[in-house]
This record gives sequence, C-alpha cells and structure tokens, in this order.
Amino acid sequence: MAPKSKSRVTRNPEIVRGIGKVSKSQMYHKRGIWAIKAKHGGVFPQQEKKPIESKPAEKPPKFYPADDVKTPLVNKRKHKPTKLKSNIGPGSVLILLAGRFMGKRVVFLKQLPSGLLLVTGPFKVNGVPLRRVNQAYVIGTSTKVDISGVNVDKFDDKYFTKEVKKNKKKTEGEFFEAEKKETKELPAEKKEDQKAVDAPLIKAIEAVPELKAYLGSRFSLRSGMKPHELVF
Repeated sequence: MAPKSKSRVTRNPEIVRGIGKVSKSQMYHKRGIWAIKAKHGGVFPQQEKKPIESKPAEKPPKFYPADDVKTPLVNKRKHKPTKLKSNIGPGSVLILLAGRFMGKRVVFLKQLPSGLLLVTGPFKVNGVPLRRVNQAYVIGTSTKVDISGVNVDKFDDKYFTKEVKKNKKKTEGEFFEAEKKETKELPAEKKEDQKAVDAPLIKAIEAVPELKAYLGSRFSLRSGMKPHELVF
C-alpha cells in the first residue's frame, strides 16, 4: 500500500478553497499578535535591512575582436647591472667595431647606469664626440690615458636622450620644404661640455709621446693579418 500523505496542519482550516473557518480579526487575537505589538509600544517589530550597494551594471561590448588579443608576458627577471669586461678600465683606449666611427680609437671615461660605455675621441684628435657605445662592439687595448683631471659626473643616460616630436599634418608647401633637410646644429651647451672634457684629456695625451698620432689613426686589418693572434 502507498504511504499516507501527511496532512498540512493549520490554525485556520479552509471551509471552501480560499475561505477560512476563522475570520482575519479572530486569527489576529488567536495568534497573539496584539500581545507582541503591546510589548513593543504598539508597533510590530521589524528587522533592519542592510543597505545594498548598487554597482553600475557594465554594458557588454557590442563587438568582439576577430583575433585573439595578445597580452604581454610578465617579465619576472631581476635587473642585473652589466658587468664590465676585465680588460676595460677608466682611461682605456678602445677600438670601435661598428657604427659611424668604426675603426676609430677612443678613450673610455666611465660606465653609465644602463651598462653602456661613455667614450670620447677626443673630438679634436679624431673627430669622435662624447657618445655611448655597447661594450660588445669594442676591443679593449692595453694602452691607457690619465683621466684624473676629467670630470664626467654630469653625464648620464638622460643626457643623450632626444626629444620626441609629435607628427603634425604638413601642407603641400611644408612637405616639399621638409625634403630639403638642413644639417642640425649641436646645442651650444653640448659644445661647451665637449670642450670641458677634451681640454684636460688632450693635455694628458700630449704628455705621452706618439699617443696623439696613435689615437688619430684608424684601425684596420691588412692582408695576411690574423685577428686571433693580434695583441692589443
């Protein structure tokens, strides 16, 4: 036999569906609501509702990218300062292997925070101005110059950064004028900085015989020379 269903227990049984045996006022006294109100000063107690923080609903985008959006990977490597080669020190003469002044000999002044080397020709000796070079593109020699009188505290990586100009739309006349590019003059401040560095450096170079001619000559390999057997 099927189990008997449990009948619903209520204080106000229905005579007909929707109509109770006891009226609403009689149920008010029967349930003792009057006593609860009298206990709380004639007001039925209500729980305080917590304020709901309304967040602005974010509208979904109307369009989705056709391709996957590439997100850059997080670089977890710790920055390590570039280690200077053992054969390079303050005042060392270096040979440039790449760039505009390839084959020129320069004097190493100091290593910048970025790891690049600050070098100079000097400019009056071989035409190489103050510039930054990567130590991977230089050959260190055993020749050294006394740079104790040279002050290079002013120079850092920001000194060599260039100002980025925003591209503006050019008219037809400005477009043809831009084609006739004139050589940009170096600021007067940088010219004075070059002279201030070169002045004590040239005195130290002239004190050593044949050193000025050595710095002014360009390095090159001739036929029959073996680079791995050369001693610099």
